[in-house]
Amino acid sequence: MARFRFEIAAKDGAARSGTIVMERGEIRTPAFMPVGTAATVKGVKPTDVRASGADIILGNTYHLMLRPGAERVARLGGLHSFMGWDRPILTDSGGYQVMSLSDLAKVSEEGVAFASHLDGTRHMLTPERSVEVQQLLGSDIVMAFDQLLPATATADEHAGAMERSMRWARRSKDAFSGKGAIFGIQQGGLDQALRRASAEALIENGFDGYAVGGLAVGEGQEAMCGVLDFAVPMLPAERPRYLMGVGKPDDIVEAVERGVDMFDCVLPTRSGRTGQAFTAHGPINIRNARFAEDRDPIDPGCPCPTCTGFERAYVHHLVRSGEILGPMLMTEHNLWFYQRLMQAMRDAIAEKRLAAFAKDFLHRYSSSRGA
Repeated sequence: MARFRFEIAAKDGAARSGTIVMERGEIRTPAFMPVGTAATVKGVKPTDVRASGADIILGNTYHLMLRPGAERVARLGGLHSFMGWDRPILTDSGGYQVMSLSDLAKVSEEGVAFASHLDGTRHMLTPERSVEVQQLLGSDIVMAFDQLLPATATADEHAGAMERSMRWARRSKDAFSGKGAIFGIQQGGLDQALRRASAEALIENGFDGYAVGGLAVGEGQEAMCGVLDFAVPMLPAERPRYLMGVGKPDDIVEAVERGVDMFDCVLPTRSGRTGQAFTAHGPINIRNARFAEDRDPIDPGCPCPTCTGFERAYVHHLVRSGEILGPMLMTEHNLWFYQRLMQAMRDAIAEKRLAAFAKDFLHRYSSSRGA
């Protein structure tokens, strides 16, 4: 079997549907990757994540290198065996967490020196170490190490971070063993020229796939979509395009229309743990008193185990009572919602009706939000 192959089956405007073929299985695109930060998609067994329709999950380099440690995971047979997930895993590079979780991070050309958020111990994460950790974990798709900035950063700061990220991308590619795949990450904030320069540098290095990084950091949907309008076409059409960290359902639909193939976000699982469920008519807060005697399922028509087995009133009771089963049921439903959305878009692309699907979905999702 090929190490990595991307097959585009259908196109509809800029949108594409297809398949990523890898040793551990095929990934249908557009694809949503549930986040398994610490070797678990929180509150859901791997078999149930798979049952929701997920073909691939995301693991986190920063958290796993600190606990339990990449070398330990390798000694225990790798991340797939460790967590009981036998399908593809994409690992992020750790750059985002280093920047966001450590107040003591110091960036240099070598990499990022930081203090662990767990115990304050000092660490150094370089492009070479990031790739090493990801390969020790047994990652199927390795991400190049990059520097992420918030939307509020200055133009000079974005330019400097982009240029450094491109030098780190080259070092990441050089450190990659060739097993599985490696994706480069486009940076440049909201600036079209910086995005162009970033894309050109990545293409020159030659990656298996290309990610759009540095969005969903406070710029808002309109600005994000504006960047995608020019940033996505800069990336090779024959390779997968991955929009990192973007996970609101309406954002995903907008991005698929612009040619994005892969997504990840903690939103469906984190929301499930806090009482928010996603429905065809927008998110609802199951903690609200109006659901105390509601006999409907969370999302009428949804075939997930939560909706076919339980009423809103019961899930409301569980969540309000602090019972563990409540967040588990909510999370399972949310994962099914996301995977059903991805399948609906794959079908719409194949049938060349994505524009109509998107218009209808976005209208329903926003018009009755919270109902």
